[in-house]
Amino acid sequence: VPQVQPRAEELSELYRELSQHPGLSTACLGPDLTTQYGGKYCSLYTEWSQRDLARAENIKFCRQYLIFHDGASIVYSGPAGTCSEIKDELLSRESPSGMLKAVLRKVPGKEKEKEKQFLEVWDQNRKVKSIDLTALDKHGSVYDDDQFGCLAWSHSETHLLYVAEKKRPKAESFFQSKAPELGTSDEDTGHPKKEDAPIKGEQFVYHEDWGETLSTRSVPVLCVLDIEGNSISVLEGIPEHLSPGQAFWSPEDTGVVFVGWWHDPFRLGLRHCTNRRSALFYVDLTGGRCELLSEDTRAVWSPRLSPDGCRIVYLENNVLGPHQQCSQLRMYDWYTKHTSTVLEAVPRQAWGAFPGIYCGALPGMCWAADSRRILLDTAQRSQQDVFVVDTATGTTTSLTADSPQGSWSVLTIDRDLLVARFSTPSCPPMLKVAVLPAAGHEAQTQWICLQDAPTVPGISWGIRTLQPPPEQEHPQYGGLDFDAILMRPSEGPAGQKPPLVVMPHGGPHSVFTAGWMLYPAALCRVGFAVLLVNYRGSLGFGQDSVASLPGNVGTQDVHDVQLCVERVLQEEMLDASRVALVGGSHGGFLACHLIGQFPDTYRACVVRNPVVNIASMVATTDIPDWCLTETGLPYKPDALPDPAQWTEMLHKSPIRYVDRVRAPVLLMLGEDDRRVPPKQGLEYYRALKARGVPTRLLWYPGNNHALAGVEAEADGFMNLALWLLKHLQ
Repeated sequence: VPQVQPRAEELSELYRELSQHPGLSTACLGPDLTTQYGGKYCSLYTEWSQRDLARAENIKFCRQYLIFHDGASIVYSGPAGTCSEIKDELLSRESPSGMLKAVLRKVPGKEKEKEKQFLEVWDQNRKVKSIDLTALDKHGSVYDDDQFGCLAWSHSETHLLYVAEKKRPKAESFFQSKAPELGTSDEDTGHPKKEDAPIKGEQFVYHEDWGETLSTRSVPVLCVLDIEGNSISVLEGIPEHLSPGQAFWSPEDTGVVFVGWWHDPFRLGLRHCTNRRSALFYVDLTGGRCELLSEDTRAVWSPRLSPDGCRIVYLENNVLGPHQQCSQLRMYDWYTKHTSTVLEAVPRQAWGAFPGIYCGALPGMCWAADSRRILLDTAQRSQQDVFVVDTATGTTTSLTADSPQGSWSVLTIDRDLLVARFSTPSCPPMLKVAVLPAAGHEAQTQWICLQDAPTVPGISWGIRTLQPPPEQEHPQYGGLDFDAILMRPSEGPAGQKPPLVVMPHGGPHSVFTAGWMLYPAALCRVGFAVLLVNYRGSLGFGQDSVASLPGNVGTQDVHDVQLCVERVLQEEMLDASRVALVGGSHGGFLACHLIGQFPDTYRACVVRNPVVNIASMVATTDIPDWCLTETGLPYKPDALPDPAQWTEMLHKSPIRYVDRVRAPVLLMLGEDDRRVPPKQGLEYYRALKARGVPTRLLWYPGNNHALAGVEAEADGFMNLALWLLKHLQ
């Protein structure tokens, strides 16, 4: 039997090489400057991230470029200098004029002091302000996440707006005995000042948080720094039942526009959940009056103000139901107070038509200079494309239809200079720039590559479409098809059939787009073919596909993956006797189902934080609504456990098929996972051990659901690859 058996040293060298390809995270265009000959140019600042295996951390670095343009096309572009590492920057934002930059920085505390946060203001050539937020003690730590966090300049460039944790009163034991500290007593009474006096009995009060990756976020407040006066104020007037975030200054700086999330009766996990009740609000800075700008029974996020200050676009979903859906694009007119729907949800994807919006957020800068068109990227089946949307007419045009197939993302657009990222399964991220053509001519967009990335040799890939057989059609949503991306080694001994690794995605309402993915690329280079399955329920295929899966998990998605595997084994030169499964989260749920329902197909299995038993997960996860929704049951916050519902959840769970499992299973669990708590994986581990199935468990402290820590990710790949090589011999 041909064997795929590189030694561990070769594997680690391969991983080291591929993991060094940097990811492109942000881009910012500087102001237009004019040369002495009348030509226009501007600088482009980019931030990249890269794994540093020696330091076991993700590092950030920046690189600058120059772009010479005549307003209609790019005349010349190229790098300006080399890259340099960015240390301890949590947030940064250039001012509207491009003349100033604000930076939120963390600074290690001296000796036993805790870490501090500083807000800095830089001009073109120096740091002009450095404000110790920790010492001012107006609030807790500043939010640097992309869920609530923001760092927004006022239009006048005199104030900065950000989100921080609300200051908690000091708490102490009932038995604390110490003299009041000097300088804290009230001049009139000699007693400690009321706001500084610690409260007894509050020491161990539980504070709800926002779940996975947001466990330090509980009560966000909006804060304003007056740059000239060096003073910070916490905004008043935001209703108690709301948690504010994603804020920016209103036109004329009269107040602040923000997204408010309801947190009554209790907080549910928010990460990757664009179905939480929320609305758009305006709070007036002078009177503290708070005004609702959108409907208050929906889920909204990503508000973006047009350059002329007249319109706000934002994304909107239904509340509850699938965590990710096909979203509506809505627009609020600041002066007429009228809200319109620019784009509706799309029931079915069709080539040549707009596929619908399936994105976690709009680009931070998404408006064209005409304040009429916006740019966005979205999944279109198994690829990701860039579209321009005319907000007045709702017409859409693809800017990447005639470009290479893969995964395109908008990084920024400013004065109609467009910056994007592009990658494919065999090509790491590269930086592309273009000038947005005039309205009506957008299809003529000319992309220029500003930072190339070397194509990784030895990987070929393609997308295939599959139609479920008639007996597996959805009764309500018939005629749905789905995709898979097949990557295979393009080099190898002639006539040798490579083994197959099957990878269904998590979610379940997410999607594999044809972009750069480290694990699949590395497995392909080891000698495995990799099948990435976008079963029915995936994003990018229309809302009908999303709606077809809840109530059918464990059957429809499982059958789609199995159909895909059987079809690929029939049609491709692959070794049907050496097939393995790899999956995380809902992908792990499917992998555990498949080795139980189709034990003859699979020889090995690797799962990362898998859902194993929906019935036992519902009481421990940060998203109990997911457990009910995907089982096909209604979610109500006040509903009590019901035996019939638990039976249904158990019935749809892979633990039900554990008696039939024969394939050796490797489990990887994140100790801090709040989404699918590690007790799920432990439950499966014990069930397998009790049945004599070969199993191994890796436990990663300090890692949550994504297992994205540099050390856990690297160790996870090595163990995964060695497990597959061992059991697919």
